[in-house]
Amino acid sequence: MNKTRKIGLVVVAAFTVCVVAVFAKFHKSETKQKNSIKIGVSIYESNDTFVDLMVDSMEEKAKKYELETGIKVNLDVSSAKESQRTQNEQIKRYISLNYDVICVNLVDRTNASTIIDAAMDKNIPIVFFNREPVAEDIFRWENIYYVGTDAKATAVLQGQILIDAYNKNPEMLDKNGDGKLQYVMLEGEMGHQDSIIRTEWSVQTLIDYGMPMEKIESAVANWQRNQGAALMEQWINTYGKEIEVVLCNNDDMALGVCDSLAKANIEDIAVVGIDATQAGVKAVEEGKLLGTVDCNAAKQGETIFDIAAGIWADGSVPNNVKLENERYFRAPLIKVTK
Repeated sequence: MNKTRKIGLVVVAAFTVCVVAVFAKFHKSETKQKNSIKIGVSIYESNDTFVDLMVDSMEEKAKKYELETGIKVNLDVSSAKESQRTQNEQIKRYISLNYDVICVNLVDRTNASTIIDAAMDKNIPIVFFNREPVAEDIFRWENIYYVGTDAKATAVLQGQILIDAYNKNPEMLDKNGDGKLQYVMLEGEMGHQDSIIRTEWSVQTLIDYGMPMEKIESAVANWQRNQGAALMEQWINTYGKEIEVVLCNNDDMALGVCDSLAKANIEDIAVVGIDATQAGVKAVEEGKLLGTVDCNAAKQGETIFDIAAGIWADGSVPNNVKLENERYFRAPLIKVTK
């Protein structure tokens, strides 16, 4: 073998060793990464009972996932404190720290494009939840998903709770016997798509059934119990027993209404909520609320995590998650009455 050929074989062998070493290092690094998952969760506000239930469910599912798979889960939850600017900064931090998936409960649903641009640039999948971006944003990229409920369906069920009660005992709702339901409405939040739809369709369901409705007053209470209580106290002072029904976009506001009714020693006004929080269900059992709609916060939280873990693991949503239009998960709903 001549000297030139020997040198060539040595060079080839050395190159091969380097390639193998580099591949082994890369493979080791990739394996190490696959032993842990980092999920950033940004919520619009930390005092929303329903969102808190969803986050609790995510955390419980993450613990189970760790036990079942041996994969370490870092679930980093941040509150934007109702500031879209703060939320944008939180998303930037998740991206700078190379988080695997970002889950977002938007402060402003019209601002989703800013977050999507930042995540797409680094190829980080996004799961929006509870506050639904417009469809144009959801379908901008294949790695964008949404978890929530069908807002119209929740409102229809809320209306049906009142219809069922009226059919059983008309006088319980129509106390003055004028053939109409005089009502007040507590809306969740200005511009929130669920609030807008729930406000419209809870009443429209009753009208479609043939129940004449007469609105006395409506106001925004931002999903909060204390704001619901303050508004209801004003309405009691202004309208007294003219009010027959109180429609609330969620349970926390409905519970605030119950607080004010109890303070005024009023027991014959029908109050309905949506969400079936623990406190809401208890109020139904105690007869304080006529009913609520179970939006399955636990299932939603589990599904957010399942989607995040699935697309991290192999780029696909698990088979147990049934999506609509390949991007949307809608939680099943149930009427809750005594």
